[in-house]
Amino acid sequence: MLIKNCRILIDDKEEITDILIADGKIIEIAPNIVGNVEILDAEGKLVIPGIIDAHCHMRDPGLTQKEDFMTGSMACAKGGVTTFIDMPNTVPAVITSKILKDKKNMMVGKSYVDYGFNFGGSRNDNSEEIKKIVDEVASTKIFLNMSTGDMLITENQTIENIFKESKIVSVHAEEEMVAKALELCEKYDKPLYLCHLSKASEAKMLREAKARGLKVFGEVTPHHLFLNEDDVKSSERNTMLLRMKPELKSKEDNEELWRALADGTIDTIGTDHAPHLIEEKLAKLTFGIPGVENSLEMMLRGVDEGKISLKRLIEVMCENPAKIFKIENKGKIEVGYDADLVIVDREDKSPIKDETVISKASWTPYESFNKGGSVFATLLRGQIIYLNKQFYGKYGREIKYYE
Repeated sequence: MLIKNCRILIDDKEEITDILIADGKIIEIAPNIVGNVEILDAEGKLVIPGIIDAHCHMRDPGLTQKEDFMTGSMACAKGGVTTFIDMPNTVPAVITSKILKDKKNMMVGKSYVDYGFNFGGSRNDNSEEIKKIVDEVASTKIFLNMSTGDMLITENQTIENIFKESKIVSVHAEEEMVAKALELCEKYDKPLYLCHLSKASEAKMLREAKARGLKVFGEVTPHHLFLNEDDVKSSERNTMLLRMKPELKSKEDNEELWRALADGTIDTIGTDHAPHLIEEKLAKLTFGIPGVENSLEMMLRGVDEGKISLKRLIEVMCENPAKIFKIENKGKIEVGYDADLVIVDREDKSPIKDETVISKASWTPYESFNKGGSVFATLLRGQIIYLNKQFYGKYGREIKYYE
């Protein structure tokens, strides 16, 4: 495959070049490459590395009326996400090595994009299980504020045991629980990934922890950047739809999170894609929203609004997740890397609409927001998986991690 006339970011400047791909890898980046291969003309459109979303709930197994690996991965491909990491609070919860193995076997051949798994910490102290699978997963996810079943952990000794045995710990922690997670990060010298920061005070704690030299990383969702409690109150429908954990906060929190993202305090964008059907959301208060399909469109809007640079967008959506979770060959347009690429139509500023949603959720929290660009094509290891609103081939496979 030869992709002609790509506009890519090289040393902060956008340049037109070609990208030659062989055996799923990028083998040459240069203008005017000639070769007797399949050609895709990007026609001067922006080309960025495939997005890595380290925070998705694909609901498979056990909750597949809401989403499954196939439909969730289609939503990823449409949104330019070429790798996602699935969260463990499925049915059953992924808290034993056997359940993890079963889930992995179940998902082979179902996904349009590459994927990885997080393991779940259990209140029944499954640190012995973590020892068995520590190198097979992206991280251990601990819920310190809320979760279902056995996944909310309140017992200090259990939390400490899980920290000790994990490679990297991802936490659902809000406010004072962020401080607690940071203490454990320091005590055990263990990398910590703070999921979905939602408040200015949490960004401040992260900034101070980094200044002290802690191995800590922060994630923010597009919904905590673009939406706030005023949107929730704006209509009766939104009081039901725009609800998730952590909940939306103030406009001032939005602004501080944008600042922290731009200045390097916050490291990644994760969507916390947690779909529920619209009828479920409107029938009773249900926490969780879809997001993976529109994350790039919304973050490009942030570029248009001057909130972050295109270079920073690529860092937080592509490069940093690959670095933090040590994902092999992902996150950059460089020779030797997987040819996971997104061709973006930056001219498309049309409004986002519920009726275009691929996810089983069939709705979007960003209805009527004008996008900052749309995905024209998504390539996974050099294979076209999405082009001009059509899907091709379930080529997704489990990612590998380096030491």
